Amino acid sequence: MFGPGFGWPELLIVAVIILLLFGAGRLTDVGSSLGKGIREFRKAVREDDETKPEQAKSDKGPADQGN
Repeated sequence: MFGPGFGWPELLIVAVIILLLFGAGRLTDVGSSLGKGIREFRKAVREDDETKPEQAKSDKGPADQGN
């Protein structure tokens, strides 16, 4: 499923190792921080996409206005 040599058993082993490293209580904090980071990243990308069309209109010079 995840390519040659990396399937569900390997994914389970990685999950157990992460659980042992961080512990159950700390794992929720790590997940929460990761979620916040992803939300902020998506918000920044969305804001960047909204400003690009406005920049394209203002970047046109006199030669681009159909004269």
